[in-house]
Amino acid sequence: MTLTGRGIPHGTTQRTTIRDVAEQAGVSVATVSKVLNNRYGVSASTAERVQQVIDSLGYEASLVARSLRNQRTNVIGILVADLEPFSTELLKGASRAIHGKGYELLVYSAGGLTQDHVGWERRYLSRLAGTLVDGAILVTPTVVDTPSEVPYVAVDPHTGRPGPPTVDSDNLNGARLAVEHLISLGHRRIGMICGRADLESARLREEGYRLALESSGIDVVPDLITLGGYDPGLAEGASRQLLGMADRPTAIFAANDLMALETLAVANELGIRVPEDLSLVGFDNVPDAVMAEPSLTTINQPIQEMGRLSIEILLQLMAGEEPDELHVTLPTQLVVRQSTGPANGR
Repeated sequence: MTLTGRGIPHGTTQRTTIRDVAEQAGVSVATVSKVLNNRYGVSASTAERVQQVIDSLGYEASLVARSLRNQRTNVIGILVADLEPFSTELLKGASRAIHGKGYELLVYSAGGLTQDHVGWERRYLSRLAGTLVDGAILVTPTVVDTPSEVPYVAVDPHTGRPGPPTVDSDNLNGARLAVEHLISLGHRRIGMICGRADLESARLREEGYRLALESSGIDVVPDLITLGGYDPGLAEGASRQLLGMADRPTAIFAANDLMALETLAVANELGIRVPEDLSLVGFDNVPDAVMAEPSLTTINQPIQEMGRLSIEILLQLMAGEEPDELHVTLPTQLVVRQSTGPANGR
């Protein structure tokens, strides 16, 4: 391995320090610190020279150093168990909401590697709160009575509405809309691929499915309800189970779009035409839903709006203000596309 003159391997980057800035500008570290913090005691010409060196070296004080100096970092953390379509869409809304507010966003994800699904947000907050972030958005947290040094907002929490502020969507009514749409097309044998059993959103979507059937005088058949866990891998097995039945359903409601799209792939593999032989409805309205072939009928929950609103509430908390609403539930809407059609009378 070839080393540079300072003993640093080629291809690596050494972090620029405040001492590097002071050395190149020909001033003391204390002078650089005064320039960084807009303090008095530095002439205009010296401050300009130091700032030019800061810009040329790309120097940026670390978040930890900034927090120790100012008791704040001007950073908001968005904590997710994994980066998947739901959290990605939420990030888009949060990013737009933070524009011009003087804060940066730090996304912290385990990349799907969390072995223990319960309590991940406690571990994440303990690592970030106070030294790296001034506030946090917890996306689908499992535990929301989490002690923290910083304020936080829970988006789509597993256990529903706790004490801290929450933002979610109307999961129950959204599911009812999905199933009522299938019923209006003449479907009576309607299967469901459910989400994770520990999630409030999944429970409400299954409840909405059951209520829609019961209110139309259609029996709920336990064999037509399978578990997909919001996971495409599990959904593949669940969809094969439903589509392999001798008297298979004429329609399936999947509790999220990823599972619906996996069901569409399985149906194509089995030679089952959508929507001629099988109608399919998802939930979320992620970008992949409209790009599917055929495009996916789904329930739109305003995910980006959830991200925007969670930032607004968090900024109020960080300013020491009482939020206008502690718990916000946004409406859901049916989006009809090409994956649903009339029951074929089979």
